[in-house]
Amino acid sequence: MGYQNISFPKGSLFLVTGGAGFIGSNLCEAILKLGYRVRCLDDLSTGKQANVDLFIDDPNYEFVKGDIKDLETCMKACEGVDYVLNQAAWGSVPRSIEMPLFYCANNIMGTLNMLEAARQKGVKKFVYASSSSVYGDEPVLPKKEGREGNLLSPYAVSKRADEEWAKQYTRHYGLDTYGLRYFNVFGRRQDPNGAYAAVIPKFIKLLLNGERPTINGDGKQSRDFTYIENVIEANLKACLAGKEAAGQAYNVAFGGREYLNDIYKGLTEALGVDIEPVYGPDRAGDIKHSNADISKARELLGYDPDWSFDRGIKAAIEWYRNNL
Repeated sequence: MGYQNISFPKGSLFLVTGGAGFIGSNLCEAILKLGYRVRCLDDLSTGKQANVDLFIDDPNYEFVKGDIKDLETCMKACEGVDYVLNQAAWGSVPRSIEMPLFYCANNIMGTLNMLEAARQKGVKKFVYASSSSVYGDEPVLPKKEGREGNLLSPYAVSKRADEEWAKQYTRHYGLDTYGLRYFNVFGRRQDPNGAYAAVIPKFIKLLLNGERPTINGDGKQSRDFTYIENVIEANLKACLAGKEAAGQAYNVAFGGREYLNDIYKGLTEALGVDIEPVYGPDRAGDIKHSNADISKARELLGYDPDWSFDRGIKAAIEWYRNNL
């Protein structure tokens, strides 16, 4: 269970794109703790300099400021790299509806540039962030790979396109690619600020400040909230997966189901506050329910998540108490 006993060849170099972001910086930290080298590529458009500064004094860490929309930057970043963990992307379903051209350029062409650079530079494994949004309006729960519905946002389109391009690179060029369909990841260093902030850090920050959070819709929507440690495990285990597992996408979640109203109630109790939420309109492009079948990742990647929602939310609350 977990990833603490995972080992790679001595001196292995990991390239983490989007390494100044929430998930990326946690991947950088975990890899450094395991004793391997990390090159972080980020243009700091959504990532934070503070997440780079955490590791900048570590001799095994290198930061490259650059944009995945530029192929030459991607080629240089992949020089000498063994494993690529491609997290660089812009998130947020509502924002993608406002900026479709940018999401195509950044999330699709940027990933394609990284795939091409990894191929040309002989990278061993290319692991990339996909999303549960690729399930679209498919109503059956739990969500299972191979049973996808109509896509509901440009963001979802960009992630689905990444999966299709990665398949082509495995099929035609022999690059081992592994797509990870993240389900509502949360945990330390997730940004609570801004109009597009994720719901858990946003709620925690507002409640700690004595403010009333807004719940979009009726609060009866459900999500498979996934603690960051499980995501780290999936990325590292994908780097060790066999060729027979390449060219495919995998659900990365805990396999649970939490309702927003219940989460809100639990947060108020944990934080010792009595604040009623405001209910607002549904968000455009959002799905109502999300819950993952993780059996494929268990079988082919050896993914065995041990951080439940309850365990993760306690750790997250503790982090935000100490860092906000």
